[in-house]
This record gives sequence, structure tokens and C-alpha cells, in this order.
Amino acid sequence: MTLRSLGSLAALAVLAAIAGCASEPTRIQPGTTAAETLQRLGAPTGRYPLNNGGERLQYSRMPAGFEVTDIDVDASGKVVSVTQVLNEARFGYDIKVDQWRQNDVMAFYGRPYQIDRVSSFDGTVWTWRYKAVNERRMLYIYIDPTGVVRRYHTGDDLEFERIRD
Repeated sequence: MTLRSLGSLAALAVLAAIAGCASEPTRIQPGTTAAETLQRLGAPTGRYPLNNGGERLQYSRMPAGFEVTDIDVDASGKVVSVTQVLNEARFGYDIKVDQWRQNDVMAFYGRPYQIDRVSSFDGTVWTWRYKAVNERRMLYIYIDPTGVVRRYHTGDDLEFERIRD
């Protein structure tokens, strides 16, 4: 390989890294317009109206990924907050047990990794994958038959362990 082709490969690697950063939702800054955000990131995986007349643009990496980023835009079309919501430190603050309904869960976390039933609960269990200090974890939210969140808990993601065994 020649020095020139090595230089070309290095330049391509830098451009790829820059392009990757441009499409990273957490790099959007407050004050950015919704139009600029959509141009940089593309279509969101979810769009939800907010009580302030604004809108939430949601970028989820489910089912294969570990992040869901909510970008809240005010009524004037400006980004006011950017939050990676699959964060174990936030769950106790964010999840409103006995208050949230199924649509609130969707508007906050988006489509889950999977939806299951368990014999110990009358309803469904919605599951998201996330990482805590590079450990693969799971968030489980229990939704009763009327659509109300009744509890949640976290646990280890054992899927990877099953594949390795």
C-alpha cells in the first residue's frame, strides 16, 4: 500500500467519524431548530406532542441498541432539551408508577425491545435494553390490563450470556 493510499484511508476515516458525530442525537444543542435537527438526524423513530405546544422527537436504537434520546422542541420550534432516557440513575425520578399510562411510556421510552407476559403479573411487561457503566442491563415496566404502569425494575441482560454458552 502506498503512502498516498494510506493518506486517503485516513481521510475517509476522519470523514466517517465526523459524519457519525453529525448523526448522534446527544450532540444536538438547545436552541437548534427542529428543522436543523431533522436535517442532521433524519426522521425520528417517534414523534409525540408535548403539553407546552411543542413536540418530542425521539431517536431510539431499539431493538439492537441501548439508547433512546428524547429531543424536546418548544412551540416556537427550538430544541429545549436533549436527554438519553435509558439511564439507570433517572428511572426512579422519571417513571411514574400508578400514574403513567401506556401512551406515557411510549412517549418517554419509545417502542420496547420486547413485550412479554409473566405468570406473576396480570398484564404485560415491556422491556428495554440499556447499558450501565458498560454492563448490559434491562429495564422492565409492568403495565396492567387497563394500561396503567404498576411497577418497574431493572436486571441483568442475560441474552448475551446465553449466546456465549
